[in-house]
Amino acid sequence: MDAFVESLLEELNCETVFTIPLFGGIPVSEAVVVTWFIMAGLTVAAFLLTRNLRVEQPGRRQLIVETAVEGIYGFFEDTMGGLGKEYIPYLSAVAIYIGISNLIGLIGFKPPTKDLNITAALAIMSIVLIEIAGVRKKGMKGWLKSFAEPVPIILPINILEVFIRPLSLCMRLFGNVLGAFVVMELIKLLVPVVVPVAFSCYFDIFDGLIQAYVFVFLTSLFIKEAIEE
Repeated sequence: MDAFVESLLEELNCETVFTIPLFGGIPVSEAVVVTWFIMAGLTVAAFLLTRNLRVEQPGRRQLIVETAVEGIYGFFEDTMGGLGKEYIPYLSAVAIYIGISNLIGLIGFKPPTKDLNITAALAIMSIVLIEIAGVRKKGMKGWLKSFAEPVPIILPINILEVFIRPLSLCMRLFGNVLGAFVVMELIKLLVPVVVPVAFSCYFDIFDGLIQAYVFVFLTSLFIKEAIEE
């Protein structure tokens, strides 16, 4: 059990990889460094996958990319409707990032989503986008008025909800990823070596992708609510 506690504390510890010598020193954690590698990999992949695109006689690579993009757009348009189409690139990027972050533990890296700072940043960005979407659709006056709908008495609740949503998104993602780690460590303590492999496939692959889906799905629902008349 002591080994389990030490392992859990190690996972929760945001280890500093190096410090940027500015403003008295800016510590850069392992989660940030891994995020930079993921961003670099996605940038290179996007460049390679979008080279030499053709309108006529597209290649197999282009057909696969177009099918994937159409599927993503179709999913989010079914959720948000046509009015939310302009927010699909952001939601797609977040879904891909979270999915890769949750899977990167399979190759030995610490998933950035185990860092509460990373999940909090993702949640804050999503909520800022949701509120901006509401302002763009309804105007500042209409956006402020929406806090008193359907009846003015629930104004405090609607204002509180603006702060509750990012907390909910953040803790749901962080909690599920960390919870999967805790369950895996307990299984390793109680059962033979072979059994944890099957559970690892579930928690590291299936559950990791599910958490990416849940995060962007909830964000898209909030955007839909914000832009509805």
